[in-house]
Amino acid sequence: MEYRRMGRTGLQLSALSYGSWVTFSKQVDDKASDHLMGMAYDEGINFFDNAEAYEAGRSEEMMGRVLARKNWDRTTYCVSSKAFFGLYGKDNKPNQRGLSRKHLTEACHAALRRLQVDYLDLFFCHRPDRETPMEEIVWTMNILIQQGKILYWGTSEWSAAEIMEAHGVAKELGLIGPAMEQPQYNLFERQKMEHDYYTIFRNVGMGTTIWSPLASGLLTGKYNDGIPEGSRLSISNYAWLKDRMMQDDKLARVKQLEKVAHEMNTSLATLSIAWCIHNPNVTTAILGATSEQQLTENLKALEVYPKFTPAIITEIDEIMGTKPLVP
Repeated sequence: MEYRRMGRTGLQLSALSYGSWVTFSKQVDDKASDHLMGMAYDEGINFFDNAEAYEAGRSEEMMGRVLARKNWDRTTYCVSSKAFFGLYGKDNKPNQRGLSRKHLTEACHAALRRLQVDYLDLFFCHRPDRETPMEEIVWTMNILIQQGKILYWGTSEWSAAEIMEAHGVAKELGLIGPAMEQPQYNLFERQKMEHDYYTIFRNVGMGTTIWSPLASGLLTGKYNDGIPEGSRLSISNYAWLKDRMMQDDKLARVKQLEKVAHEMNTSLATLSIAWCIHNPNVTTAILGATSEQQLTENLKALEVYPKFTPAIITEIDEIMGTKPLVP
């Protein structure tokens, strides 16, 4: 396993990590989650990602049961949670979502209970909250750090301007700014990582725990001939995801990309994950494997990404047509 420093912090995360979005309490049960997390840990993965909104807290509860059973040395792994969406969707009461001091504090306490840990290594603001003053958000995260309930705080799907506003407030008040961002990053989604955050990486330094490196499975090629039963895009309440992913143009590009994978003697999924961690600004790519076979294949990305040449990168860029202009 390769370990990378999270931005300019001293924390080291495995280049590949394991997350629970959609999978835990939806696609896998306790037995499977226990096996997959154990396998990931044995392979050197030291970061496990979660959030309050994942299956209304049930994902964190499942991960918490696994962590309690494993009883791993707490110093050997990192675990995260995120707050913003709350647990109840449209049924949230006014203070049960957002980034107010009340919700962030209560969400942190609830995550600690569900995950059965004494502190969160990483705690994310899951989305920006334009109705809460930035000073309140930054202060709340610093209070939680001072209380020992979280170690690092960060953002997820924030704009570059919002991240820099948080850093500006933190500097003005003598507080700790966000250390990491969790954006979507894959061969279809490149704008934030390669364009919007360009100056932040250079001037401030920021770790990234990127999600959906396989574009919800589209970059595995398994949707080239339709939607398999039991796959992520077949889940009824994820129809929005299916509509976003199942587009003829995207499927055509995936089929072309498969030829590059064959030339490199690897799978399309492994190639796609390897491409993500080839970017030095990626601290860790979160995997969402639902089987031992998938996880084994995903981990091979560590062997594949050093084999990328400028010619291969250029070929991939030409096939995908998604490379943004660098500032």
